Amino acid sequence: MGDPATAANVAWLLARTARAWPSRPALARGDGVVADYARFAARAARLAAAMTAQGLAPGDRVAIVARNEAGYLEAMFGAWWAGMVAVPVNARLHRDEVAWVLDDCDAGWVYADDGWCPALDRPGGSAGRRVAPLASIDALIASAPPPRADPAPVDRHDPAWLFYTSGTTGRPKGVEITHANLVAMTRSFLSDVEAIEPGDTIVHAAPLSHGSGLYAVPHVARGAVNVVPESGGFDPAEIAALIGAHDRSLLFAAPTMIQRLVREPAFRAARLEHLKAIVAGGGPMYVEDAKAACAVLGPRLAQIYGQGESPMTITAMSRALVADAFLRGDDARLGSVGIAQTGIEIAIGSADAHGEPGEVRVRGDTVMRGYWRDPAATAAALAGGWLHTGDVGTLDADGFLTLRDRSKDLIISGGANIYPREVEEALLRCPELAEVAVVGRRHPEWGEEVVACVVPRSPLADAAARARFESALDAACLASIARYKRPRAYRIVEELPKNATGKVLKTELRALVASGPHPV
Repeated sequence: MGDPATAANVAWLLARTARAWPSRPALARGDGVVADYARFAARAARLAAAMTAQGLAPGDRVAIVARNEAGYLEAMFGAWWAGMVAVPVNARLHRDEVAWVLDDCDAGWVYADDGWCPALDRPGGSAGRRVAPLASIDALIASAPPPRADPAPVDRHDPAWLFYTSGTTGRPKGVEITHANLVAMTRSFLSDVEAIEPGDTIVHAAPLSHGSGLYAVPHVARGAVNVVPESGGFDPAEIAALIGAHDRSLLFAAPTMIQRLVREPAFRAARLEHLKAIVAGGGPMYVEDAKAACAVLGPRLAQIYGQGESPMTITAMSRALVADAFLRGDDARLGSVGIAQTGIEIAIGSADAHGEPGEVRVRGDTVMRGYWRDPAATAAALAGGWLHTGDVGTLDADGFLTLRDRSKDLIISGGANIYPREVEEALLRCPELAEVAVVGRRHPEWGEEVVACVVPRSPLADAAARARFESALDAACLASIARYKRPRAYRIVEELPKNATGKVLKTELRALVASGPHPV
């Protein structure tokens, strides 16, 4: 128990909680508890023993391709207990994309739900790879040899979680998140985002393969209940019911998910006194969306900014900071992503530049070790000892970071820099608009022009209705931003394309607007 190498393993957080709070509820499906902490730790240890008995060794990769379910967390902590590397894979990817990830990380073991098992267990897969249905883990546990009492010894800088980026500019890269990174992330969450006590709840409405799975770690460390919806996904009415069934609940959600929640009648009528916090992440919230959420939630909205390369841990806007900005009508602060989390340094551009936009650079104990088997990409991303995020932001005199855009999303029109988010914020002041995403399109004279892909709140019956709608959008822009930033074209769509975490896929939108007519 005193071995520093054993204590370095992130699975030690589970082992410690199981000894301190063995009978506390740990895992729940819907409103029913399926495991306390003693059972959770024992099952993770036996899964570790089962995989070891099948020939896997510390450092081997264990992939999980599944919708959210309680067995997901058992599989993840089981991999860590054995000193192996968990590879949670986005279950909404195409079969070929999943196959590429499994081959790239050379996964020796794959846990999959019933929907994925037939696709993964087909001929042509990597030799020696074991595909185990998550539904079969009871049998694995029953047949496992006696497990280790403590997690396997690891070096704190060994990889624990291999996170594959979204791959919007090519093949995804595997981000090596170490045991030390996850422990530092846990400390940052508990000090800067939300204090957690035994018996608190996290409802995993967002995918466990991303932010919600990462946030399971600090909740396990503090003896909270990890609740998985029976649907295995995000359903606003179901989330409303779960909040009523579990006390002191927290959710991690993308801004688009929060929009759906606050518009859901069942959620607005839910017992929100049971809701402790909703932590927004995966992208900055627009000011108008933050105001709408605060109006429904009260002082329960927080926001964080992070990347896979520094998971969930660059800046934070705590519930208190968000509520204060909302009550004071401070739109600038409400539109920020907060201040640097504990132990994190932030710089803008090549040097600190208060108020001037530049690339956000980060360093601290949460920054990744590197990209999996990609030394060139690692050297570029970590040049000079800083993580180069690719995000453009400004840092005010009080240390609050406001994200402008991804550097690749910047639009340069007639030599002027236009940040899509600024245009999107202006457009969202139009009450007839539900959603918007702004992208650039090639222009023979200006280099690029601004195009807004817009989702109206109500169907547009005819050309006259469309013209009125576009005039209202123009008026919203001209009321708050320079005329040259106003969109030169609007593309009306029924919905914006999004990935599994709710991020808008601007790559798809650029292709869409490139194929459309150019304005005269």
